Amino acid sequence: MLIDRTMPLATMPLGTALTVTHASDRGPRTYNADAFAQHRRTFVVADGVGDSASAAEAAWAAARAAALLADPVAAILAARDALQVHSGDAVIVVATARPDGGFDVAWAGDSRAYASNGSDLVQLTTDHTVAEYFRERGIKAEPRMEHVVTNTVRHATSENIGRAATRAPRLALVSDGVYGPLGHNGIEAIMSGHASAERLVRAALYARGTDNATALVVS
Repeated sequence: MLIDRTMPLATMPLGTALTVTHASDRGPRTYNADAFAQHRRTFVVADGVGDSASAAEAAWAAARAAALLADPVAAILAARDALQVHSGDAVIVVATARPDGGFDVAWAGDSRAYASNGSDLVQLTTDHTVAEYFRERGIKAEPRMEHVVTNTVRHATSENIGRAATRAPRLALVSDGVYGPLGHNGIEAIMSGHASAERLVRAALYARGTDNATALVVS
């Protein structure tokens, strides 16, 4: 199902060059199992499942494969195919800039996309986690369930991939190592100012993040 979270604002014309920043940090983990990729007007953040070399390899393979396609759902399915020669798995969020303005977004897992109009922030994605599954059914979820994903790149299908769209001119793709420590308000504050991926990652680590932290910002 497509979630249209259009923001009430003028869209940046895509004839104008997009500004893209990206940053990733291993944080306190042994491996940096996060990855990002960009090709033309497709943008990707992937987060490997686990703290291992195989998780890192899976994230990079998924991100690189997804970035080559101009449709975000097809991009995730391409990432799934790319993992057939890898032992690891990953979660992923993909955004593509539309010719008529705005972005189409797809995801599998709990990496997120946020849209900003320079003041307000909207979370476009809905986490594929056990906690979110329970919340949608009115059941209180334990904190540990936030980290148990119900969908990944390897298990993605055209039916279970999340989809959203926005006409906002500014977009942030982030791993849970960014939104976990910063929360909605922290991301909103950074995206409302001089928004950059590096600022998001640095702020997440300063806030005592305990995971890899990766962000990609398009504006």
